[in-house]
Amino acid sequence: MKFFTTSQIRQLDQYTIDHEPIFSIDLMERAANVLLSSITEIYSTATSLCIFAGPGNNGGDALALSRLLMNSGYQVSVILIHAGSLSHDCEVNRERLIKAFPGSVTELDDHFIEPEIQVGTIIIDGLFGSGLSRPITGLFARAIEWINQTDSLVISIDIPSGLSGEQNAITEDSVIIKADLTLSLQFPKLSFMMSENASYIGNREVLPIGIHPDAIDMTASNLMYLEKADIAPLLRKRDKFSHKGTFGHALILAGSKGMAGASVLSSRAALRSGAGLVTVHGPAANRVIVQTANPEVIFQNDSSDNIITKIESLESYTSIAIGSGMGTHSETIKMVNDFLKKLNRPCVFDADALNIISQQKELLKQIPKNSILTPHPKEFDRLFGEHHSTYDRITKARQASEEYGIIIVLKGSNTVVASPDGKLNFNSTGNPGMATAGSGDVLTGILVGLLAQGYSPEDTAKIGVYLHGLAGDLALTNESQESLLAGDIINSLGKAFRSIQE
Repeated sequence: MKFFTTSQIRQLDQYTIDHEPIFSIDLMERAANVLLSSITEIYSTATSLCIFAGPGNNGGDALALSRLLMNSGYQVSVILIHAGSLSHDCEVNRERLIKAFPGSVTELDDHFIEPEIQVGTIIIDGLFGSGLSRPITGLFARAIEWINQTDSLVISIDIPSGLSGEQNAITEDSVIIKADLTLSLQFPKLSFMMSENASYIGNREVLPIGIHPDAIDMTASNLMYLEKADIAPLLRKRDKFSHKGTFGHALILAGSKGMAGASVLSSRAALRSGAGLVTVHGPAANRVIVQTANPEVIFQNDSSDNIITKIESLESYTSIAIGSGMGTHSETIKMVNDFLKKLNRPCVFDADALNIISQQKELLKQIPKNSILTPHPKEFDRLFGEHHSTYDRITKARQASEEYGIIIVLKGSNTVVASPDGKLNFNSTGNPGMATAGSGDVLTGILVGLLAQGYSPEDTAKIGVYLHGLAGDLALTNESQESLLAGDIINSLGKAFRSIQE
């Protein structure tokens, strides 16, 4: 799903108003009806609601929703906070609400008066939208501070008030609603993809409000939120007369003494993701472990018993991955330097391969174009410098991807795939249980397995991160987030493929 910046969303709204055509007040009513449906699906009319509305169009949404909820039989108290002026549509919805339900609105324009709410009241936040460009202070800040200190469940309309749609320089003094649920209108916001914002957003749901499809199609965006509809068309059907050679031969340089598990997990994941053949090159000490655990895998001994020191030829392999559990021994560092001189095709770089490159940053220029790098945040910072926010890290990932012509898979709760064309693809699958040893090795195996089958590097990265997260989600059928293991992700890859193909 393509999504957009705050300024682009305003343009999409305006296009819808101009070309549907529809009045802006009616588009607001449409949004309020969608919010109504979402809330009434969860909460009965016995639920008490307290709705906070601000002076802009987010406040207009909240006032329209208040009227619709009252019409549906809900007990609603409405607090409208402003400094004397309202947006046109907010003013219209204020008048509609007062006409339909006289005395239903408490207006505050000077100082904040704490409302009296009963236990179990749900607070709905409609103070500010995603276009907020300055810190919240004064009357509005006091209202938000009061909301955050209640024990009430808080639902934010479109975005938690105080949070911007894109970059947020959050400090101890920042005043931001801490929502339990955010009902985002039509699109997710870029700020939703940032781990540091999670405590403000809570759970999130995207509600379609009928933005004109032509506007969405015609408006260019470098932001994508990867969903099943984006991934399913990328998967290829297997020909009846295929054989193992049809699906490529993957080489994985992985492991060191005591780290055989990285080789086991990555090679098994490569096979489970469809590679025809998989060879592991690793230290001789790992041969028995790898081939006992994965008898389908070919094992190629290094001349060293304990580390990887040399790889002779790369020519017979369709795809290559390097780094998992490999260590950073001096001889392994030399091997990576020699490896890069031989390498003439895209490759998957993970873990210790990235750590070695980070110690010799000139090696970045030797990485073949369209190679896939899979750093977690700390590995990313070692490669490209220290960053203090996810937004800064994502911005740098896009810049580095364009500069070096590589694909960067920045791992996290919404793993982002940065491509050389400037696109950022955020993954929608996965769960906290996947924060477990070996999960990254599994992703590396999936990527090299897909690359072996002839998928383009960019499609490999998008399919790989989605498939990896989906397998982790499906594994929770039998496991909890606490008990999930990397091997459980591999064992659910078949279900994940079927789920996408269905």
